[in-house]
Amino acid sequence: MAKPKPPADPQLIASFLDAIAAETGAARNTLLAYGRDLKDFSDHLGARDLSLLTASRGDIETYLAACDAAGLSRATRARRLSSIRQWTRFALAEGLRADDPAIRLEGPGRSPRLPKTLSRAEVEAIFGAIALIGPDSTARTRAACLIELLYATGMRVSELVTLPVHAVRGNPEALLIRGKGGRERMVPLGGAARTALAAWLALRDQAPKDSALGQLTAGAGARYLFPAPGKAGHMNRQAVNILIRDLAIAAGLDPARVTPHVIRHAFATHLLEGGADLRAIQTLLGHADLSTTEIYTHVLDARMRDLVLNHHPLARVEGPAKTAGTS
Repeated sequence: MAKPKPPADPQLIASFLDAIAAETGAARNTLLAYGRDLKDFSDHLGARDLSLLTASRGDIETYLAACDAAGLSRATRARRLSSIRQWTRFALAEGLRADDPAIRLEGPGRSPRLPKTLSRAEVEAIFGAIALIGPDSTARTRAACLIELLYATGMRVSELVTLPVHAVRGNPEALLIRGKGGRERMVPLGGAARTALAAWLALRDQAPKDSALGQLTAGAGARYLFPAPGKAGHMNRQAVNILIRDLAIAAGLDPARVTPHVIRHAFATHLLEGGADLRAIQTLLGHADLSTTEIYTHVLDARMRDLVLNHHPLARVEGPAKTAGTS
């Protein structure tokens, strides 16, 4: 009797992604990244008559060296190795392989990179620019609500655009947010955010049925706080990015420095500056690991150094040699 043919790599990758989705509730973008990384690795192996089931530790090291030679960043190479590790761990647990060739491989590590953020004055300038954008008062009211919620809660843009309208009814003092992997967290709402939210809800609820907004709330967008045309029924990331770019330009800021994620970083940095502890910020941001949140302490360290070196009246000045009698 002929021995069954082992599954092909695409089938193995699909089974792995199904298992990850079921066991961890991984977000769609995470699954897509795993799939892309493993397909690239599989293609590399296929060119050498190898497969995911036959690849050795040396084959993985050869692949990572090829990624380096191709000019891929350390972060990309680290992510690809992480995807391969997830796969080999899965294959061992499922009995698809008798070993885990990636278990002791050292990754390239990620380049230390501080999150970009904004000063409080820059955030205030963005709020002040709301009155300068949009075709009408409805668009400006929506923009005010969106920016207030982003800065008041530190939500990811994907969490904001999919926020159901029923979650914000009744003038809530906190929002229940569903984040990555389906994890839920409560985030308090300040007075300014609640005022902006109430103003947008009033316009949204009272929009005539034959108006553009009324048609949106009567269709697929009925369940979302920020309805929009399209199958999804809600604003997408690109629309939010364009809105924030326009606000940055109107505020006199470099639009390349202002994104939804930068506003999320500003939320965390300003909380830390105000004395909030890291555990609280971790909970508010929905970080699974405290080490992810700790990066904000380095942002503060960098600001402190800049303050002392560039703004303190006794900061050392490079230039002429010291005069006689000084030490």
